[in-house]
Amino acid sequence: MNIRKIAVIGAGMMGNALAHVFASNPSLEVTLRSRNIEGDPKAPIEKSIDLMIARGAATKNQKEGILSRICFETDLKIATSDADFVIECVPEIMEIKQDLFAEIENYCRPDTILATNTSVMSVTEIAAKCKIKERVVGAHFWNPGHLIPLVEVVKTEYSTMEAIDATMKLMFDCDKKPILCKKDVPGFVANRLQHALWREAFYMVQEGIADPKTVDDACKYGPGLRWSVLGPMENSDMVGISLSHNIHNYILKFLADNHEPSPCLKEMLDRGDMGFSSGQGWQSWTPEAMDASRTMLQEYLIDSFKLK
Repeated sequence: MNIRKIAVIGAGMMGNALAHVFASNPSLEVTLRSRNIEGDPKAPIEKSIDLMIARGAATKNQKEGILSRICFETDLKIATSDADFVIECVPEIMEIKQDLFAEIENYCRPDTILATNTSVMSVTEIAAKCKIKERVVGAHFWNPGHLIPLVEVVKTEYSTMEAIDATMKLMFDCDKKPILCKKDVPGFVANRLQHALWREAFYMVQEGIADPKTVDDACKYGPGLRWSVLGPMENSDMVGISLSHNIHNYILKFLADNHEPSPCLKEMLDRGDMGFSSGQGWQSWTPEAMDASRTMLQEYLIDSFKLK
């Protein structure tokens, strides 16, 4: 399938990032659909590109090209009727996603691929109200979507390989790093890995093994430095299967095995400690510290983007 026209549904943080990603490919035309268009709809995308320009990861000519390939629309029918590929970035509420895809089917062609950017929800369930379930796939971008290469392409029990292959190719053509999740399981691939780590991190703080900053430092200045070039499977092969087996034979019984959220999370919620939004979570945060954290992440990712 030759994909040329993209419709992004939802103009929030992820929708703007995805429009930016697709419009970075000169051969694609992008429509970003929002229920309401107020002020300058290009402003969030311009801000992202300007930050990249400031750090030498984009040019003014690239900015002009990206913005020229994005049109903004409020009418869902107009946005999707001629699209080859539609991706939704609406709130993580199952019924909203189901009803949206069911409505879009009234407007788009039978061969249009419908993709959901959900991070954890069942893509199979999202497709439940669709007449042509075979064309529905998952395409989970990681935030910030224009900077992190990973896209998890999720195959449902109905998805055709034609729809999967076309989605994978589209992501490659947009300089992303798509991976195929062959089964529609909660959390797909990367979130399952991420939250297995978070479970152990929360457990160590709960049990007084280490404080929150120590846990973060252990990741940032230890194994985290090699994770971007050395995944767990390759690392296991590198150190040897025998050593991997022996380590797990000893340590697994000591690791967290809870199937409910950490009691620490409930205690913080009860106190109104909400993380950045309240200034207190696992750690205390001043406005300056929060801004520094966000800025450091953006700059690190942009600098990594330059090295692609």
